[in-house]
Amino acid sequence: MKTYQTNEIKNIVLIGAPGSGKTTLAEAMAFEGKVIDRRGSIETDNTLSDNTELEHLYKRSIYPTILFTEFMGRKLNIIDTPGSDDFCGGLFSAFKVADVGVMVFNAQNGFEVGSEIQARYARAQEKPIIALVNQLDAEKASWEATMESIESSSHVKPVIVQYPVNPGPGFDTFIDVLMMKMYKFKDDTGIREEMEIPESEMERAKELNNTLVEAAAENDEGLMELYFEKGSLTQDEMRSGLKIGLAKRDLMPVFCASGKKDIGTKRLMEFIINVAPGPLKAPNFRTVEGEEVAADVEGPTALFVFKSAIEPHLGEISYFRLIRGRLTEGMELLNTRTGSREKISQLFAVAGKNRIKVSEMMAGDIGCTVKLKGTRTNDTLCAPSAPVTIAPIVFPEPRYRAAVRSTKTGEDEKLGDALNKARYEDPTILVDYSKELKQTIIQGQGEHHLNILKTTLANQYKLDVEFFAPKIPYRETITKVAAADYRHKKQSGGAGQFGEVHLVIEPYYEGMPEPSKYKVEGRELVVNVKNKEEYQLEWGGTLQFYSAIVGGAIDARFLPAILKGVMEKMDEGPLTGSYARDIRVVVYDGKMHPVDSNEISFKLAGRNAFKEAFKKAGPKIMEPIYSVEVLVPSDKMGDVMSDLQNRRAMIEGMTSDKGFDRLTARVPLAEMYRYSTTLSSLTNGRATYTMKFTSYEQVPADVQEKLLKAYSDTDKDE
Repeated sequence: MKTYQTNEIKNIVLIGAPGSGKTTLAEAMAFEGKVIDRRGSIETDNTLSDNTELEHLYKRSIYPTILFTEFMGRKLNIIDTPGSDDFCGGLFSAFKVADVGVMVFNAQNGFEVGSEIQARYARAQEKPIIALVNQLDAEKASWEATMESIESSSHVKPVIVQYPVNPGPGFDTFIDVLMMKMYKFKDDTGIREEMEIPESEMERAKELNNTLVEAAAENDEGLMELYFEKGSLTQDEMRSGLKIGLAKRDLMPVFCASGKKDIGTKRLMEFIINVAPGPLKAPNFRTVEGEEVAADVEGPTALFVFKSAIEPHLGEISYFRLIRGRLTEGMELLNTRTGSREKISQLFAVAGKNRIKVSEMMAGDIGCTVKLKGTRTNDTLCAPSAPVTIAPIVFPEPRYRAAVRSTKTGEDEKLGDALNKARYEDPTILVDYSKELKQTIIQGQGEHHLNILKTTLANQYKLDVEFFAPKIPYRETITKVAAADYRHKKQSGGAGQFGEVHLVIEPYYEGMPEPSKYKVEGRELVVNVKNKEEYQLEWGGTLQFYSAIVGGAIDARFLPAILKGVMEKMDEGPLTGSYARDIRVVVYDGKMHPVDSNEISFKLAGRNAFKEAFKKAGPKIMEPIYSVEVLVPSDKMGDVMSDLQNRRAMIEGMTSDKGFDRLTARVPLAEMYRYSTTLSSLTNGRATYTMKFTSYEQVPADVQEKLLKAYSDTDKDE
């Protein structure tokens, strides 16, 4: 294939709710560009997208697929993304490297929750959107209902460019009010006949043309003056205005199609080539320092890796967008994360599972290479003489967590390796062995997301694993002042062990006054601080450790040992074995022996004195609280709110937003296991949510009682 120049390239991402027909549309676009000579179908498992065994099994997109088509002397790079929010990581990757989105709507369903979710992501990424109403040949297709839902729900003004003449099973004709022509299609071949608009449709077409002209003129003062002067605009003038409005995200042109019958595909592609922003007009990429990197073909080479994959017979594949310069086979580039050099041994243009070898690529293009040594998603490769690091993709926070283990013993290392490979391919899968919980915890975007991972582990790595509810990383703290002393004494012939520690503990909070006196167990205790140490604990919270020893009761050289004993018990709290936090410890007295005192003696004395004081200090278990935002259809709000309240949620607010409600709440992590499944069941899959850690808070008394009993029972079993 030819080497395309930067001004001959367009990069688009297909987005939309599940079942809107993105994959079928991508197939039609590839067919129109002669990249394939016949169109495949999802039913027969032979499309360029959805080309993995899992996607064939589920009959839906799970991974983003990169493909291209050649049309009108231009190259369109297309990324077909999954509609399910469980697999939104691929969408975020695609948004990073695509310059415009094509939002596909199912004409039977209109603007769905899935549409709102993906439109919200597009707004956050500041990507312009073209709308395509697809499946107008379906039995229950309704153009009017779909447009009504788009107009009432979209945050961007929709402007009709085309409308169907006969939606439904016989759909074969639409009117284009930009071209002011009618297009009639023959069979399912994509062959179209351009016709004059019949008299019966002329009034409607003119009205929509006027609306389109006004929308185009609104975006440019010069065009507005022309419009006032002439009362109309030429097609080129309209395209100019639409180009400005689309780039500014002030309007969303609306097209109609049947991807399955290849109706409307060509006109959509023509519009993308003529109007949609390309690498030279789209916003420049930015570095981690915030500097812009223009798509300058004469500049030093820089590429950004947005997707990584592993194929059994080929190894690691790195998909990239060439940000600047030109790329040729044999070029040696610097990985700015690792500091290592990578040689580009082979270059490919990507058409789904097919890869076409090329020798050169220009700035703005998308392609892939193989067998890089240490490069992964979010890495920048660049000319060593001009190092630059492109700002990374920011993936969404995980929403679902589970513990995982192999059902067979001795497979821990194999499982760990497989999970790391899964993480390499999908950065929204987080894997971590928790020393605190003694479990391997995996996190993802939903239960279906992790079930797909489970299937991959079984099919690809022959690992039979089970997912189960993970333990909760509770914390322990105290609510009042308490004191204790402990003497460690041991004599077993020869040198013995002796250490005695007196200490007082109290809850720590930021900005609290320095210790001076305490009232403990009916007596007043005055302390004279000699030394202070403060530690920000790796598991969160603070430990303050004070020495207030007077008269040399304990030698200063034993204080680190006492601190070590306290830290050991902080590491395994007295209540449930969870980490302790936010405590002030003041060592004010003690005793030592001139011969038998040593570090181990004072470590044990400090540990046990702290443990005794902790139990008397109103100990409380704290649990992680997450901020949860649910996007839910208004008619399901009551059910969702009731379920959250049953999960001990504190409802913080509700707002309405174009047919959907946003519910925000603070919810304990312990109550969120399998929430994605429950939410889907309550709303028939029409709702979604995000969650993010906010703080630790005390558990209610009844919950603490259950946790203490469960921990006590575990101790007995052991």
